Amino acid sequence: EVQLVESGGGLVQAGGSLRLSCTASGSQLNDYRIGWFRQAPGKEREGISCINNSDGRIDYADSVKGRFTISSGNAKNTVYLQMNSLELEDTAVYYCAAGRFLGRWSEDFLYEYWGQGTQVTVFS
Repeated sequence: EVQLVESGGGLVQAGGSLRLSCTASGSQLNDYRIGWFRQAPGKEREGISCINNSDGRIDYADSVKGRFTISSGNAKNTVYLQMNSLELEDTAVYYCAAGRFLGRWSEDFLYEYWGQGTQVTVFS
């Protein structure tokens, strides 16, 4: 059993930066693919980034490429999402998720465990 908790969300001015953390308990994430998803008001949930701790593969959605960076801690029980150059369109609830199933990284049904989400609000 894996439990995930997100932290680091908050209110940030456009152009600013924020770092989200996803911490796992119950199991380390060495064999998991960890994804970050977000859901903005009036929009569907979208995958924005993923890191596969077993082979190191990293993926980003086009909307965040070049601005966001995903990384894993040394103990592999924490995954970070560094968000730079934040835009108003980045406002959303951000979720981390962990899964072990093969498939397209941005498909949310491939992820077995989910955190409760953390709110990110970007203002001008």
